[in-house]
Amino acid sequence: MHYFYLLLAIIGEVIAINALKASEEFTKPIPTIIVVVGYCCTFYFLTLALRVIPVGIAYAIWAGIGIIIVTLGAYYLFDQSLDMPAIVGISLIILGVVVIQLFSSTVGE
Repeated sequence: MHYFYLLLAIIGEVIAINALKASEEFTKPIPTIIVVVGYCCTFYFLTLALRVIPVGIAYAIWAGIGIIIVTLGAYYLFDQSLDMPAIVGISLIILGVVVIQLFSSTVGE
């Protein structure tokens, strides 16, 4: 269940960060409201996940998966593309999250 809470935190953060871009420096009210609500939900669900998942592991998963989804969202929503070094870097982040999940004994249950 705690990983489900972490997933909800990631989804909230992805929604909030894309709304932050769409808010155009908080000049558009609807995206600005989505940013505030999204981050409130994000931190609420993150606190629930941290009851069991160690903070370092939770943050690594949250950041890694969040980067991937935000990058895809930026590509499709805002027409922002990546160069090869950025793609390699994101691939290394994915690999890091996989290594943590498969081999770390600090991953909470």
